[in-house]
Amino acid sequence: MLFSGGVNSACGFASSAVGPFYCPGDQRVYLDMTFFREMEQRFAAAGDFAQAYVIAHEVGHHVQTLLGVSDKVNAARQRGERVEGDGGLLVRQELQADCLAGVWAHHAQRRHDWLEAGDLEEALNAASAIGDDRLQKQARGQVVPDAFTHGTSQQRVRWFSTGFESGQPGRCDTFKAARL
Repeated sequence: MLFSGGVNSACGFASSAVGPFYCPGDQRVYLDMTFFREMEQRFAAAGDFAQAYVIAHEVGHHVQTLLGVSDKVNAARQRGERVEGDGGLLVRQELQADCLAGVWAHHAQRRHDWLEAGDLEEALNAASAIGDDRLQKQARGQVVPDAFTHGTSQQRVRWFSTGFESGQPGRCDTFKAARL
């Protein structure tokens, strides 16, 4: 579902400050059009394939819901486990969604041969631009790994690349990975 400004979902109200998100309650991807403009203007992450990466990442969360991954992370949170922070379950879940986005891109390219020169770089630039370390440095002037929710720029690029290069969802098990 496309929105600007704010939207109601089965997960509650979300303002555009949230950006694109997946709501497991209604199994929908919500795409904030303001975020795509901000991605281009503020983060210098422009291009159609940069946008495709973001959409595929959110669809990756739907796949995680279907596989039960999201339920396990939510159960840990409900038990009072800390899921945020570098190496935490939430970061692992987000990096897995990046990897699944790469798997989608791999198979879409093999099937349609539609990537143009520079498209892959657009996705990698977007992944780097929205890493927790980079966003925190821009917003606060410092990096706070304990507050990570999505992973560093380097981690996001690495996991998208892992999915893209392998095309194998089994290579996306960030929960068992020793190194994120």
